[in-house]
Amino acid sequence: MARKVVSRKALREEAEAANNAEATTKKAKKKKAAKRKSRKKADIDVRMKLYWGVFSQSLKRVALYEFNQKKQADKKAEDLSKSGKSPHFVQKVKEAVEED
Repeated sequence: MARKVVSRKALREEAEAANNAEATTKKAKKKKAAKRKSRKKADIDVRMKLYWGVFSQSLKRVALYEFNQKKQADKKAEDLSKSGKSPHFVQKVKEAVEED
């Protein structure tokens, strides 16, 4: 009896086709989950205000000045640096504004 010659490539293609057919039927059977509405509270917009802060070397805030008073903040930092042991510096500070 003559034996039929089948290449490995042909067998592999047949197996892949069968796997693909099974995968597509499984995908078709799955239902999409219904999306739920979020119950998260709406974010409250917090207004921020910018100040100049005078800080010590250990990052402790010594003084706070309005944003238009940078010269006074620089002067305070300079005075504290001269009289004290550690240098002081000026940095911007953002703080939340409470509205009534």
